[in-house]
Amino acid sequence: VQLQAFGGGLVQPGGSLTLACAASGSTSIYNTIAWFRQTPGKEREGVSCINGGDGSTNYAESVKGRFTISRDSAKNTVYLQMNNLKPDDTAVYYCAADRNCEVRFFGFWGQGTLVTVSS
Repeated sequence: VQLQAFGGGLVQPGGSLTLACAASGSTSIYNTIAWFRQTPGKEREGVSCINGGDGSTNYAESVKGRFTISRDSAKNTVYLQMNNLKPDDTAVYYCAADRNCEVRFFGFWGQGTLVTVSS
């Protein structure tokens, strides 16, 4: 599976941004997509995941109510709508693919896209 992440950029606190993760290859098998983020000196954090089988979703507590994950199956693309962004959301965001959201280590990763929340 090949993944490409798009949509990062600079946004002011309180603003919104939508990230996209376009998947190609064996997407019928590895059809679960998760978003992670990482900042220097911190461990990588799971942000959100959408299960390919039933479409169920989960979110980190830090983003619940502000971020929404969704997918366009026709385009093999998963989106992360981020609202009410905070400076703490600044990070490199990565999308990853595997069979379900419960896997311990995702097998396929895209390149990161930088999100900077600053005034």
